[in-house]
Amino acid sequence: MKKVSYLKATRTLRILCLITGLCLFAAPLSAKDKLPESTKDGLQLQHHTKLGAVYLKPGATLSAYDKVKLLDVYVAFEKNWQRDHNREEIGLERRVSDKDMQKMKTELATEFNAVFKKELEKGGYSVVDEIGADVMILRPAIINLTVTSPDILTAGISATFVASNGSMTLYAELYDSVTSDKFAEVLDAEEVGDHGFARQANRVTNKVEFDNTLKAWASILRKRLDEAHEVN
Repeated sequence: MKKVSYLKATRTLRILCLITGLCLFAAPLSAKDKLPESTKDGLQLQHHTKLGAVYLKPGATLSAYDKVKLLDVYVAFEKNWQRDHNREEIGLERRVSDKDMQKMKTELATEFNAVFKKELEKGGYSVVDEIGADVMILRPAIINLTVTSPDILTAGISATFVASNGSMTLYAELYDSVTSDKFAEVLDAEEVGDHGFARQANRVTNKVEFDNTLKAWASILRKRLDEAHEVN
């Protein structure tokens, strides 16, 4: 996965914090700032991880959990993405409507749940609706979503070639389902489908590339659970 600007992700995250009450940082970041070593909740920055930023509660471990309660994912496009995309389109038939925006958000949310459920179950971890001592809650959000060439159904036939299919940022919180204690926060911004050369973009390739990024995130969570349970 190719990383995109961490600071760009935090700018949108601060907007998300105002909307949903989710907060990663006690203070805003500027271009010259480094990642804070701790959050306002007392979570500590973990160094040398595969993700953009990981914060953990001191002493927290995933070893107690073999089930995951997956909350509905919040999906938000990058600010002004629809306006900027439509400004570049000459014909009205290729412009993205509000209905198209909602459809893309709904489809991505559905894929997120399906991909994470499949990956976790592959490792022997159940995705459940109930709470319990062995259940952790995953509260996810996809922000800064962009789609380079959304496949809007039109009467004409055309082919579009892109260097990448888009980008998105994962923000996730992990909670103990019994105590409601938050013990981890994750923020990771990724370029989607960047292979170093132009490829055709359509409904099929967009789905494949976005799924690949979701699978990579889900795989990291599964592997951390495996490590905590000492699974080889």
